[in-house]
Amino acid sequence: MGNDHSSSDRFTVGSEDATKDISTGTRTLVIGPYLTSRAASRRAASGSPESNLRDFDARLDEASGLAAAIDIVVVSALMIPIAAPRPATFIGTGKIEELHAYVDAEDISLVVVDCALSPVQQRNLERALGVKVIDRTGLILEIFGRRARTKEGTLQVELAHLSYQKSRLVRSWTHLERQRGGFGFLGGPGETQIEADRRLIQERMIKIERDLESVKRTRGLHRKGRDRAPYPVVALVGYTNAGKSTLFNRLTAADVLAENMLFATLDPTARVTKLPHGAPIILSDTVGFISDLPTMLVAAFRATLEDVISADVILHVRDVSHGDTEAQAADVVTILRDLGVDPDDHTRLVEVWNKADLLPSDERIKLEGLVGHRPTAERPVLVSAVTGEGVDGLLALVERRVARASSVYSVALGPADGRLMNWLYEDAEVLERRMTDDGRYRLAVRVLPEKETRLLRRFPDAKLIRKEGS
Repeated sequence: MGNDHSSSDRFTVGSEDATKDISTGTRTLVIGPYLTSRAASRRAASGSPESNLRDFDARLDEASGLAAAIDIVVVSALMIPIAAPRPATFIGTGKIEELHAYVDAEDISLVVVDCALSPVQQRNLERALGVKVIDRTGLILEIFGRRARTKEGTLQVELAHLSYQKSRLVRSWTHLERQRGGFGFLGGPGETQIEADRRLIQERMIKIERDLESVKRTRGLHRKGRDRAPYPVVALVGYTNAGKSTLFNRLTAADVLAENMLFATLDPTARVTKLPHGAPIILSDTVGFISDLPTMLVAAFRATLEDVISADVILHVRDVSHGDTEAQAADVVTILRDLGVDPDDHTRLVEVWNKADLLPSDERIKLEGLVGHRPTAERPVLVSAVTGEGVDGLLALVERRVARASSVYSVALGPADGRLMNWLYEDAEVLERRMTDDGRYRLAVRVLPEKETRLLRRFPDAKLIRKEGS
């Protein structure tokens, strides 16, 4: 590379359509080299992070779903039980020979390996199989690179990608010169100019970090503006494809991308909506979580998950029709803990059991029984974001959780006090309204702590009825 590459402005990401042209139709083999149950149990007992005990079929199905999310053609998905990873190639030489024959016979152009490969393992597998190889981390980064839309989301993903790319010392910077979306894992290996690549990557990372600080300051100003409102924040979290965006659309009448696709939503989306008694809240949709999420992405997306960290109520949306729902829930809980959120705080976190419409009747009866046996504060809410079933009950529960620190007052208004009446409906929750014998209005209103002083200033004769949650 010459000196003309010194300007980081050269390294831009272009349209997504061009990427689709490159990847669409790429014949792909997905392989799952999973530790046998005995080996995984030994690792789990020793506290090793490589101790995923989830069902092999579910893991392979998820890997195939991830691959399909970037429009490639998954020709086949093969499971390869292993007793221990091989340092050079992760899988054994005998199995590699079988895979090589399969790759040639089926005209495979790409192999996706559902694990984290070291740079050496990736390079050796590419040489042995004669085709491009990407691991789980590279695949997820590729998806994130295509899905991110906001300025911050794009920068966060590129920073995570560059951190990953930097460890692949034989990788070239040239993929960033191509005017196309994604981050070029499907492009050529470009094994030249290693030192120049490393320097350019580092320079680009420094520039992105500066840009991110600017974007974060802007987000901080927006957050302060919201805090001045202030509306409670309710955040949706959950495993990818659990139905968060469909539920978000149902609750807000928004039109967020909601598809049966892994990682359909990557950028945080927030909308103001109203609870049953009229109190406004900010509802935030977030990126879906996933097992074995690359640690660099957890760190990179921490800023976009600020709404979760600071939310007044967190709705953990689960796809209870999925056979691996318990393991998915455990993965979400792990990431919440990593973010500093206590998943056992049931005054703040609510489990939403989604996709009730897909449950067989016997399974539905079983789940309803489980809900009924939970302590009241810990009970999940069974809903269908598609049909709307259970959504009213969910909103009522959110209202109770949001109001747990509020106070309920009785206030009186005359017929001419229209401006004060309007303030009550805009800044408080009107729980009850009746007309008295003298033609005045008597209202029971619930108000958040931060607006209590303003209420009492406007209504000095207001009488406290009760403190919620006490």
